[in-house]
Amino acid sequence: MGDVVNLRLKRKQAARDEARRKGDENAVKHGLSKAVRSLDQARADKAARELDGHKREPE
Repeated sequence: MGDVVNLRLKRKQAARDEARRKGDENAVKHGLSKAVRSLDQARADKAARELDGHKREPE
């Protein structure tokens, strides 16, 4: 005899999988949100400032 399968749970899992797949497609299609882009830019700017701050002055 096979295992007992709860169809309600299978249906919910399938819906979650479909929503995740659709979300991943949209993320690829539309790229990153403005908040994420600005955060990445701010981090890159800060890293560049810190690196420049550690440079030695030419003698």
